[in-house]
Amino acid sequence: MNHLISRPSTAQPPVVDESWWAAILADEERSQSEIIPVAVKTEVARRAPRPAASSASAQQAGDPDLDKPNWDLLQRLYEQDETICLNVTGYNRGGLLVAGDIGSGFVPTSHLVDVPPDLPEAERSVLLAKYVGATLCLKIIECTPDRGRVVFSQRSALAGAGKRNLLFDHLQPGIRVWGTVTNVTDFGVFIDLGGVEGLVHVSELSWGRVRHPYDVTAIGRRIETLIIKLDKDRGRVALSLKRLQPNPWETAAVRYTPGQEATAIITSIVSFGAFARLEEGLDGLIHVSALGKNWSASSPWNDLCEGQQVRVRVLSVEADKQRLGLSLCVD
Repeated sequence: MNHLISRPSTAQPPVVDESWWAAILADEERSQSEIIPVAVKTEVARRAPRPAASSASAQQAGDPDLDKPNWDLLQRLYEQDETICLNVTGYNRGGLLVAGDIGSGFVPTSHLVDVPPDLPEAERSVLLAKYVGATLCLKIIECTPDRGRVVFSQRSALAGAGKRNLLFDHLQPGIRVWGTVTNVTDFGVFIDLGGVEGLVHVSELSWGRVRHPYDVTAIGRRIETLIIKLDKDRGRVALSLKRLQPNPWETAAVRYTPGQEATAIITSIVSFGAFARLEEGLDGLIHVSALGKNWSASSPWNDLCEGQQVRVRVLSVEADKQRLGLSLCVD
């Protein structure tokens, strides 16, 4: 396991608010619900004709029950972390539909080895269409009978049978792990830990303000993160990137005081002002009223640009709320 886990922490595991954990899963569920169909209602995807039947039971191809998952078998395959080979029967904008004697399920694009998840939709559709009729070796990464959903992964199957369970026996909150970024979404970054996929929620990417996770990392990059929570039953691993570094807000009130001047970098410009970074993880807001000019008939975009170095004056420091008020120093 040394290739995956590094520098175990002797400190107490970080405390994660249950509401925070629930919010992460809710964000993920909202995103996935847009592309992952309910397993027994796959008619929404583009389908290919079913291959010729090779057994007496499979000859009942016209029977709608054939698509229904065998939940007992699926649950056993999931719990034992076994691989299974299934036929690709169709696709939609989010991935592939697969089916076999166990029923039907879904493979998200981000869990296909040879399909970059950031491809333009037209190119992705052409690539996914080529999979129809093929047979893939897969692992179950989600099995929820009450929601009629089965989700498979080709990427996880590469790790081999039993690898997920082996990893969960070694993983624990508070340790550092290395992994490869497999997908970047609006709400966070998914990372393959070598048979288990973890999520760095956008709120755990940086102590500072993050416009989009793409600004922090990219697909294919190998990064180190900190485990903050595990849910073995659901195969979930919550990770943090920012907790690898000290929290700059803990000492912000000591290092920055009202009236102090400092150099900052403009990180983003919004209708009500501009955000400026004093140091990594420490972003403050220059409100439009504190830009040093009469902006009633203008906007911050006229004289400021992202990446610009400016001199600012500290107006207020609310470290407990991670808020920093700044004004622009003008000649």
